[in-house]
Amino acid sequence: MQLYDWIILSATLIFIVAYGVIKTKGSKNVEEYILGSNQTPWWTVGLSVMATQASAITFLSTPGQAFHDGMGFVQFYFGLPLAMVVICITFIPIFHKLKVFTAYEFLEQRFDVKTRTLTSVIFLIQRGLGTGLTIYAPAIILSSLLGWNLNLMNLVIGVLVIIYTVSGGTKAVNVTHKQQMFVIMTGMAFAFYMILEYLPEDLSFTNALHIAGANDKLDILNFSFDPEERYTVWSGIAGGFFLMLAYFGTDQSQVQRYLSGKSIRESQMGLIMNGLLKVPMQFFILLIGVMVFVFFQFHSAPLHFNPNNTAIINSSQYKGDYQRLEGQLKDVAAEKEEISLLYVHQLNQDYDNKELHNKLVALNSREKDLRDQAKDLIKKVDKNAETNDKDYVFLYFILNFLPHGLVGLLLAVIFSAAMSSSASGLNALASTTTIDIYKRYAKTEKPEKHFVDMTKLFTLMWGVIAILFACFGTLFENLIQLVNIIGSIFYGTVLGVFLVAFYIKYIGAKAMFWSALITQCIVIAIYKVFVYDLEILSYLWLNVIGATLTIVLGLLLQRFMGDKDKQQELAAV
Repeated sequence: MQLYDWIILSATLIFIVAYGVIKTKGSKNVEEYILGSNQTPWWTVGLSVMATQASAITFLSTPGQAFHDGMGFVQFYFGLPLAMVVICITFIPIFHKLKVFTAYEFLEQRFDVKTRTLTSVIFLIQRGLGTGLTIYAPAIILSSLLGWNLNLMNLVIGVLVIIYTVSGGTKAVNVTHKQQMFVIMTGMAFAFYMILEYLPEDLSFTNALHIAGANDKLDILNFSFDPEERYTVWSGIAGGFFLMLAYFGTDQSQVQRYLSGKSIRESQMGLIMNGLLKVPMQFFILLIGVMVFVFFQFHSAPLHFNPNNTAIINSSQYKGDYQRLEGQLKDVAAEKEEISLLYVHQLNQDYDNKELHNKLVALNSREKDLRDQAKDLIKKVDKNAETNDKDYVFLYFILNFLPHGLVGLLLAVIFSAAMSSSASGLNALASTTTIDIYKRYAKTEKPEKHFVDMTKLFTLMWGVIAILFACFGTLFENLIQLVNIIGSIFYGTVLGVFLVAFYIKYIGAKAMFWSALITQCIVIAIYKVFVYDLEILSYLWLNVIGATLTIVLGLLLQRFMGDKDKQQELAAV
């Protein structure tokens, strides 16, 4: 980190925070603070929705995912456009017509206060944990590679977010999301350009793709029906659809973004914008990771990208074994560079040599084996060490190969992404706590200003909780991988409740409450046994299982309970 990097990083973060505070302070009522007075234009809604989902993990882990496993992760998002259409047709019109502040208010009108409270509590648990992760994940990676104090990193990210989120509420979150998305996409575009610039002069972009393809990095579509395969076309369309439907349709951190739209149409256009741009954006980020892989075919790469693990192994009795693996990797890398250049030369002559292609595949397999052996050595030294180093690949490239100034910009990208998703999380947690818990159970009438002040207080409270969780994050294993898993554990149940509320008027409040409670317990058990312990099921299928089980149990319980509670007709809304 040079002076130019510090100036760019500091100036970017200070501008975003100051802009958010100055442009949005002074909310006079709950509607203005939580819904931004319903004055958000569609394109701001779209950018805010995208920024909420695009956490720092997206821009750290996704390129590393592509570096190791190729482009297949893009299948995770195949169900998103379809989910956007369903939400636009069903969810948005009902939420707007009921003039709700949170998605869970609707559930009390359709069912009862118990169901509303249960879903609110489920949301607070998973989003509270998720917000802590959005702070902790980039902090631990940055602290590892830059040598910065982890707790200080957690504190900096958390405090920056708290300042403007407490000050301006939803409007502050929305306006800062625009600045953050500009910084994020500008930084990623520069990174992509610099990767191509650093490739050998006679290596065109097309030939770079050929090299990636020869190393099995461009296998986008997997039509396998194997449930152990995490990312396939089917898990993306089915599991991804249910996950995205639940996330964008029932998670208050997203619902609050489009509830602030000027009208039903503006909110719908914002979500359609997200549906059209999200998959291409993820494709581009994955492509950056693939280009980083091609870059390292011609430049030296470490045996393991996590410097903490490297330090551990180099101070252990296995140091010699690790250094022997490093030597073998250098030999493999040198041979790969030679074969890759020959392969490119023949491609330039419109000749695809199958023998060279097979050699590249064999060398790539050998490299993977060496990296796996390194991970095994690390586990021998520290069995609790996280050996998945995908999150460190892209940042290692940034810090070691990009010019000064651009390093500061790319670090600003990571901070901006962390701040954007954390701000939405805190804003939604505070709104849900105020509207669905505090205000709903308040025994006396309070003025509007009181609830604005309480929402600010709850924003601060959840911000402190998120920072504390992030500071204690090192007590947990594999924390970074849990970002999407946590959502899949909880989202299916809540989605099932909403689907019943919208489409199955036969099921009443009592059956729905017990169905949701039982289903959530079952899904947690399924995750523990089949996903975590046995590893025979992809976590994406938990969304399908949770939603389906909630509906089926609801139908059965309704039949046997004879629930006579009031059921509000959606047609009357």
